[in-house]
This record gives sequence, structure tokens and C-alpha cells, in this order.
Amino acid sequence: MRAQILTGAGITGLEVRELPAPEPGPGQIAVRVGATSLNFRDLLIARSATDRIPLSDGAGTVVGVGEGVSGLSVGDRVAGCFFQHWTEGRMQAEYHDAALGGSVDGMLAETVVLPSHGVVRQPVGWTDLQSATLPCAALTAWNALVEGQRILPGSTVLLLGTGGVSVFGLQLAKMLGARTIITSSSDEKLERMRSLGADVTINYRTTPEWQVEVLEATGGLGADLVIEVGGGQTLAQSMSCTRFGGEIALIGMVSGQAPIDPFPLLSRSVNLRGVYVGSRRMFQEMITAIDANGLEPVIDQIFDFDDVQAAYRHLRGQTHVGKVVISL
Repeated sequence: MRAQILTGAGITGLEVRELPAPEPGPGQIAVRVGATSLNFRDLLIARSATDRIPLSDGAGTVVGVGEGVSGLSVGDRVAGCFFQHWTEGRMQAEYHDAALGGSVDGMLAETVVLPSHGVVRQPVGWTDLQSATLPCAALTAWNALVEGQRILPGSTVLLLGTGGVSVFGLQLAKMLGARTIITSSSDEKLERMRSLGADVTINYRTTPEWQVEVLEATGGLGADLVIEVGGGQTLAQSMSCTRFGGEIALIGMVSGQAPIDPFPLLSRSVNLRGVYVGSRRMFQEMITAIDANGLEPVIDQIFDFDDVQAAYRHLRGQTHVGKVVISL
């Protein structure tokens, strides 16, 4: 079978190799991968990882079942879990040792072997292309929305940018009955977000003090939840427009790092919660909600397996809205 391998030379160092098709051992399944998708994390990993199959996100069909596996059969359609051994409960340090595409080989191969507890069934009626968008971005947004100060109908959610986490966050927040505010540097992207149900849109390039507009849009109260993907360059503004007793789900550092004054957290009694994807239990609950509500992912562009470097470059260019997907 073919796999893409990182050689440590960045995006241009990705190369296709022919490898023996893996066979499932006890407690494992073999999955023929139909599609994978990219996340910002994959750009960072490509800079330094060597001899590693990349990408955390992938979906496909079970083609082999090892001894002792129950509940899964050949022909079942599944998606891989980002953390292969985080099945439920709180995050633990050892779960990092089995993060797909990082500490262990990922999904950018024609066939992969995973532990049977490291997959979930795909949403009903979804294709591999659609299901491959879920394991990282969608689950991260779901975790942010329902595992902390749970969002209720009528709550206000602020989302930064129009990448995979933010777009899924918008869709899931609307599904939960929340009011949504989303930012972008592109009016065209903001128009797309309004078509997905965004209640308030803010161009942060033309309105650099966007936190003021968030406060105005919420009658001076601020957002109940901020899905914060920017990091150092945006966190101070996010803190100043989170309502008293609200929550910031810190997810990414896309804007880089910067010194932060924590006083607004104290003075406004704001909870700052680090969110790093989620457990298998969360993944299953999210899929149940998707099945009940008919949500469909926003796919920006689909690339072929032999054109993976172009997919990485497209993600790096930050012109995308939603997910960048690779078809196998």
C-alpha cells in the first residue's frame, strides 16, 4: 500500500512510499482510508517530524478485524479518534503518546491499523470525505461548547476566524440554539458565515478593536463563550469582551505568543479552559447530535492523494473556509 511520509524537510519533503499492507493484531482493526483532512497542527508537525505518516484525521472502511475485537466487522465505516486511547474521562498525560499523525503514525496512508477502541462509526449517510473532517476540528469545537460551561439556547458564542474549528463551532453553536458572533479579515468569508447562520459578523481588519463591537452587539455584557483560536495576539481582546462569569476555550495559537495580563480573568471571574480535541465518548455524542440534526460539514477544497503538497500549501495560505480534504 502507499503512504505519504514526512522526511523532516517541511512540506516539500513529503514523499510517497510503498509499504507492506499492515495486518491487524489482537484488539486491532485494519481500515482502508477513503479520505483525510488537514489541520493547522499538521503544518507545525511537517517542519520537524521525520519518518512519520502524517495527519490525525481520516475515515474509511474496516477491511480486517483482529482477534478479540467485538462490535466491529469488515465493511463498517469508521473515523479514527485523534487520541487513540482517550476513551472517556479527563485528559491524561499518557494519551499524548498515541496522538495520530504526531507521536504515532497518522491517517495519510491507503491502509492503517488502529485499536478497535480508537475509532467511531461515521454519521449516518456521510461519505468518507465528510467524515474525515470530524476527528480534530469538529470534536474540538464540540468539547468547547458542551464540556465546560455548557452552552444553552440563547447563549452568545464568539468565534475567531473561519478555519475548521471556528466554522464547526458556528454550525454546532447554532444547532444548540446559541447566538453567534464571528470575525474574519474577509468580507467575502463573512458573507459565507452569514449564510451558515452567523448572527453578527465583524471584519477585524477594518475594525481592529473588534472587542468593542462584540460588547456593543451584546448590550455591554460580552460573550458567554469565546472559542479562542488566535492565542497570544487575540487573547487580551477576547478576555475584555467575555461576560462576567463566562468562559474562554483556548484552542489554538494561530496568531503566535505574547505576554498576557491575567487581571481581566480575575476581575471578570472568567474561566480560561484549555481544550485539546476530546475523548472517544465526546466524539460519539457529537455524532449522535449530528445524526439528529442533519448538520453537514463545510469542505473548502478536495485534493488528490498525489497532490498532498498542494493541499498543505492551500491550508498555509489561509484563504480556506472550513476544511481542506484529501481523497484517497
